[in-house]
Parts: sequence; structure tokens; C-alpha cells
Amino acid sequence: MPEQATVPAQTPALWRNGFRPFYLLASVFAALSVALWALQLAGVLVRPYLAGALWHAHELLFGFTLAVVVGFLFTAGRNWSNRPTPSGLSLAAFAALWVAARVLVLTPFGWAAALVNTAFPLAAAVALAIPFLAARNRRNYFFVAMLVLIAAAVLAVHLAQLEVIALPAWLGIQVALDAVLLIMTVMAGRVIPMFTNNGIAGANATLRPWLEKAALGSVLVLLLADTLQLGGLALALVLALGSAVHLVRWWLWQPWKTLRTPLVWVLHAAYLWIPVYLALRGAAALGLVAASVATHALTVGAIGGLVIGMMTRTARGHTGRPLLADRADVACYVLVLAAAVVRVAVPLAAPAATLHAVLGSAALWSAGFGLYALRYWPVLSRARVDGKAG
Repeated sequence: MPEQATVPAQTPALWRNGFRPFYLLASVFAALSVALWALQLAGVLVRPYLAGALWHAHELLFGFTLAVVVGFLFTAGRNWSNRPTPSGLSLAAFAALWVAARVLVLTPFGWAAALVNTAFPLAAAVALAIPFLAARNRRNYFFVAMLVLIAAAVLAVHLAQLEVIALPAWLGIQVALDAVLLIMTVMAGRVIPMFTNNGIAGANATLRPWLEKAALGSVLVLLLADTLQLGGLALALVLALGSAVHLVRWWLWQPWKTLRTPLVWVLHAAYLWIPVYLALRGAAALGLVAASVATHALTVGAIGGLVIGMMTRTARGHTGRPLLADRADVACYVLVLAAAVVRVAVPLAAPAATLHAVLGSAALWSAGFGLYALRYWPVLSRARVDGKAG
């Protein structure tokens, strides 16, 4: 079924495709939530049901990141399967469910927060499974499985917080981080070499089948190790090998040839944070660095960088605009990636300055995603400039 037949012509532009509301919601939430977390850390704000670092991690993963993942998959899933994905009222219902989940974690109603936060990724998994199964699109069943895994992880976080299960809430956070890392590893392998070769003459970004399998395998092994709560030297070895594999993979994509093309170099710069994260986390497993430094290499550097890069590219491509980053786009890239450098490098170099690094990084992150929201609000809420559906 062609895309034009899946969305009624009278549907408002904002609700015609998944990336539109979810990129807008995610960027606004990213700008506000990290600022709220910085104020909370400084003792200005106190949160009820989920508080402190757990609230911060929960919202970055199951709020911001999951919104972008679902928006992207609803958009790409329609193209991959040539079947309809949520639009119109059903897409608005998904957005409302996501907003309700963000509100409920700030209330005393723990069970309601648990149910709604679990329901969102599960409902998204079902919404993707329907077109994928209808089209027998087996290559992308993986994404349905990842959404189910993320739903299980967020449920585990809440059940632990509600003292229903005797597991640490942070285990659910770590499993969800691994699931997101696996999604990024898969998607980066599909799009970064392709975008590099399509956008830069003679780039010759290279894929090695054995290396692609090794990169995916390293994250699967890490997921298993974290599920089993492996630590110490054994975990450090897994992480060191994974870091080396991902670094070689990145190098074969010829990142130095992308420096004149911001829409491409931002993806390479973001992906580099993955081997950095794995190396730092290995060092943390040996007690050499703080674990939070490693985690933020992944969340601010890799997730933040890939998200801002893909949100600009997807929004441009799916609204009929040129695939060229303008000054506002480049400013977004620089602000978000600078937030990662400040959050990771400053605590490593000067641990006593960690609070200042957190506040500075939060300001840069909020500015980067706030700028995206302002720049792309009219783009995401209006019809395509080329008159096509989508």
C-alpha cells in the first residue's frame, strides 16, 4: 500500500508521521528535563515518586530517548513495510500516552506511573509488529523485540522501586541502556556508511561483514553480562574488546573525510562516543574512573549526538527540504557534543569540579535541544514544502 493511501488528506501535518510529534516532544523535553535535573542536583527541586539520579536516568532513557526511537521507527517502519503506521488520532494517542508517563513519574502515584511507562513501549511494539508481520519484513522484527525488552526493563525499574521485586532499580536502567546501544549499533551500521558514501564523493566508507557481526555480538555479550550482573575483570575484558571492535568499525567509515559535511560528521562524532563509553566503563569496572563518567559518554555523547544528527536529517528529508545542515543545525550539533565533552572530560581531569561540569553540560544540552525545538517547530508542524504526503 503506498504511503499516500495510508494518511487521510485532512490529517493535520503534525499528526501525519511519527517523527513530527515525537521529535518535537523529545526536543522540548530534553531542553527542560536536564535543566530540571540540574536544579534538583543543586538542591533547588525535590521530586516525589522517582527522585534524584534514578529520575534523571529514567527520563533520559524512557522519556527523551524512547520518544525519538518510536518517532523514528514509526516513520521508517512505514517505508520499510510499505504499510501504515500510526497517524492522525492514533498517533496523537501515542503522544498523549508518552506525556502522561512523563507527568506520572512526578506524582506520588507509583503504580500508575509503572503501568503507563510500561504501556508506551509495548503499544509501540504492537504498532510496529502489525505492518512488519503483514509485509513479512523479517529484517526489522529486531526493533519490535527491542521495544519489548525496553518495556520489560522499565517495568523492572518500577517494580524494584515499588519493592515488589528484590532487584536493584538500576539493573533495569542498565539493561535498557544496552538495548538502546544495540539499536544504535544496528542503525549506525545501516545509515552512517551509506550517508557518508552518498554525501561525500570518494569517501569509500567500508563495511566488513565479520566486523559488523563482531560489533553487534559485543553489545549482545554486554547485555548478557549486565543481565547476569557480571563485574570486575571479566566485565572489563568484555568492554575492552567491544571498544576495540567499535573503534575499528568507526575508522573504516573514513570519518576524516566528512569534516566539510556537518550532516554527516555529526553522526561520526557521535558514534565515536560508543568506543569511548565502552573503554571508560571498562575502566570503571576496575575502579579507575567514576561509573557516571562512562555512562554520560554514552547518554550525552552517543545518544545525544546521534539523536540530534538524525532528528535534523530526518526532519529535513521527510519534509522535502535539502539535506544540507544550516547554521542553526550546526549550532545544535556543537552544543550537544560540547555538553558531552564537558560532562565527561572535566570530571576526569578535575573531579572536584564535577558539579560545575554537570551544570555546564546541562546548560549546553538544554541550549542545543531548545534551539532544535525553536528551529524545527514550524518545520514539523507544517506540510511538506514539496507538496508530497508525509
